[in-house]
Amino acid sequence: MTTIKQKPILWLVFVLLQGPALFGQKPDSLRNIEIDQITITSYRFPGQELKHLDAIHQTYITSGKKNEVILVQDLPFNAAEKTGRQLFAKIPGSFIYDMDGSGNQINVATRGLDPHRSWEYNIRQNGIMTNSDIYGYPASHYSPPMEAIHRIEVLRGTSSLLYGSQFGGMINYITKAPDTTKAITIESINTAGSFGLLSSFNSVGGKAGKMTYCGYYQSRKSSGYRNNSLSDSESQFASLQYAFTPSLTARAEMGRSTYLYQIPGPLTDKQFGENARQSSRTRNYFSPDIYVPSITLDWKMSKNTRVNWISSAVLGSRSSVQFVGFADVEDLVDSLTLRYKPRQVDIDGFKSYASEMRVLQDYALGSVNATLVGGIRYTHNDLHRRQQGKGSTGTDYDLAISESGFGRDIHFKTQNVAIFAENLFKISKKFHMTLGLRTEQGQSKMTGRIAYLPNEKVPLTIQHRYWLAGISSEYQIGKAHKIYGGWSQAYRPVVFADIIPATILEKTDPSLKDAFGYNTELGFKGKFGTIWTYDLTFFEIRYNNRIGSLIQEDVHQGVYVWKTNIGDSRTRGAELYLEALLYSDEQTRLSIFTASSYFDGVYLNGTIRNGAENTSLKGNKLETVPMWISRSAFQAGYRKFSSIFQFSYVGKSFSDAVNTEIPSSNGAKGPVPSYGVWDLNILYRLNQNFQVKIGCNNMLDKSYFTKRPAGYPGQGVWSSDGRSFVVTVSYKM
Repeated sequence: MTTIKQKPILWLVFVLLQGPALFGQKPDSLRNIEIDQITITSYRFPGQELKHLDAIHQTYITSGKKNEVILVQDLPFNAAEKTGRQLFAKIPGSFIYDMDGSGNQINVATRGLDPHRSWEYNIRQNGIMTNSDIYGYPASHYSPPMEAIHRIEVLRGTSSLLYGSQFGGMINYITKAPDTTKAITIESINTAGSFGLLSSFNSVGGKAGKMTYCGYYQSRKSSGYRNNSLSDSESQFASLQYAFTPSLTARAEMGRSTYLYQIPGPLTDKQFGENARQSSRTRNYFSPDIYVPSITLDWKMSKNTRVNWISSAVLGSRSSVQFVGFADVEDLVDSLTLRYKPRQVDIDGFKSYASEMRVLQDYALGSVNATLVGGIRYTHNDLHRRQQGKGSTGTDYDLAISESGFGRDIHFKTQNVAIFAENLFKISKKFHMTLGLRTEQGQSKMTGRIAYLPNEKVPLTIQHRYWLAGISSEYQIGKAHKIYGGWSQAYRPVVFADIIPATILEKTDPSLKDAFGYNTELGFKGKFGTIWTYDLTFFEIRYNNRIGSLIQEDVHQGVYVWKTNIGDSRTRGAELYLEALLYSDEQTRLSIFTASSYFDGVYLNGTIRNGAENTSLKGNKLETVPMWISRSAFQAGYRKFSSIFQFSYVGKSFSDAVNTEIPSSNGAKGPVPSYGVWDLNILYRLNQNFQVKIGCNNMLDKSYFTKRPAGYPGQGVWSSDGRSFVVTVSYKM
C-alpha cells in the first residue's frame, strides 16, 4: 500500500485543492469542501538497482570512494542460512568461503584478499566494531541473523582511513529500525528447509515518548548437508535510544551471538568424488559465544557541526574440541583401551575494548565549501589463548582437559591509539577531492607458557607505528555519469597465529613486520537513459611483507623452520556491475544484472618452505584468488510476486603459494576447481504484513568446494551444500 505522498500527480492535485487551507487561507469556493481518504495501491519490487551512500554519510566521507549498499529487507534470498552468494550477489569480486556450516558465519573477501571470517574487513554493526581482536585475531566471530538486518554498507578500496587500517575496508550491518509511529510492533520470521533446517526470528520495537526501543531473539537448528554437521545457533539483541533533545541522542545496545557446530572434518579428493556428504570426523566441535555491548552518543551541535562517540567491547570466547589430523587419518577406537584417543581442546578468550570519537565540521575556504572529519580511537585488547589441551575421549562437546593443563597458555595484549582526519573539498559543483591521514601508535606483547619452549623464548613485543595517507576524488559528467578514484595506504597487523611456533622445530623471527601496502582504484559509474545502470572499477592492491615459513639451518640446532616475512604480492583487476531494466510499469518489473570481476594476483618476490627445501614464489598465483568471479541473474516482479533466478560462477584457484597442481593424497594441497551454481528465490507479499518466500539453492545439485583451508577447521576438501529447499513465512503487526 502507498500513501498519497508517494504519488506525485495525486499529491499535486491534493496541494492545489487543499494548499490554501494548509497555510491558513480558505477561499470561499474551497471553504466547505471535504474529500474522502484516498488510498493508492502500487507494488514494491525487491532487488532493484544497487544503491550507493551519499558523499557525506553520517560522520563518514564517502565521496570518490568505492561503496555499495545492499538493501537486505528487499531481497528474496535465503536469509536463515545467510547464503553469501545471494546476499552479496551485486558486489562484484566478492568471494564467499563456506566454512562453519550454512547459516553460522559469513566469510567474505573482495579483490583477492583472505575471506577467513571476513578478517580483512573492519566489521561493524550499527557502526560498532565487532572484530574479536583487531590485532590478535581480527576474525569476526560475532554473527547477527540476516533477518535482523535492514541494509549492509560495503566500503572498500581507498575508503579505509576513517575507520581502520584494513586492506579490505569496512562492512557495516545496519539492523532494522523500529516503527516510531507505534508504541509496539512485533515481527516473526520462521523458516523450514532441507537437512533439518528450522529457524525462528522474533522481534519487538516501538517508541514511547522520547524513548525508542527494539530487540530480537533468533534460534536456528540444522542437521547439516554433510553427515555429522549439526548446527545449533542463537542470537539476541536489545537497543534503547533516548532523545534528550532533537539534536542530542544516546543509544545503548547489547548484541550476542553463539552457535555450536559439529565439524564433519576434511575430505581427500577421492572421498569427495565418491560421496561429498560423507564425514571424516564424528567428535569435532566448534563454538563461539560473543557479546557486543556499546553506548553511542550522537550530537548535532549546530547546523555545521556533528559529534559521534562510540564506546564498545567485544567479550566472549571461541572454543573447539577436535581430533586433529589430515583427512586420511581415521579417528578410530583403540583396540586395546576400547576408547577413542583424547581430543585437543583450544579456547580463546576475548576482552576487546574500544572508544572512538568522530567530529564532522562543515566550513568554507574562500569560495570552496569543505567538510572536515577527524577523530581518535583507543583500543585495549587482551586475547587469552589456551591451546593443545588434552581433552576427553568422549564424543560430545566437552571442553574438560587433563590435569596437565594446556600446551600453550598465552596472553596477547595490545594498546593502540589511532588519530585520523579527512577533508572533503568541493572545488566545484562537479569536482570533489578528499585528503586523508591516519596514524596508529601502539604495541602488542605476548607473554605466557609454551610447553615445548623455554620460558625466556616466549615473550615477544611488536610495535604498531604507522602513518597512513590517502587521496580520492570524483568528477560529475553531466547528470548521469561520474568518474572516481584514489589511492590509500593500509596495513595488516601480525596476528597471534603468525607468531606462535607450532612445534619445538619452529622459530619465530623477533623482527616480524606487519603487512603493509596500498589500494588504488579508478572507477566509472552512472546510468544510460532509464535502462542501463553501471559501475566499472579498475584496481590494484600491493601487499608487502606477507608471512610464511622458511627452512633454515643452524650449526648448533641443525635444520629448523623459520617463520618470517617471505615476500610481496600484487593483485590487479577489474570489477563490473551492470544492470538493465527491461520493462517496468506499476504492476511489472523485469531486469537482468551481472556482477563480474577479473583478478590477476601474483607474488612479485619471495621464498617459502616447500617440504624439506625452500622454493621461489616469484610469478606464482596468490592462494584463493580465482581469475574470474561472476554472478548474473534475471529478476522479475509482477504485482505481489517477485523472483530472482541467479547463476554464480567462480574460477579455478590454488590452495597454496607453491601452486600445487596435483592434489596431495591427504587433500591438504591442490587446486580448487571452478564451479557454477544456480539458485531460484520467489517472494509473495499477501499484504503489508504477511509474506512468503520459497527458495531452491544449488538447483542442479552441484558438488563443489570453495577453499582448502591451511588451518582450522582442518586441511583438506570441505564440501559446500548440495541442492536444498527453503520456505520462509513472515508476519508483522
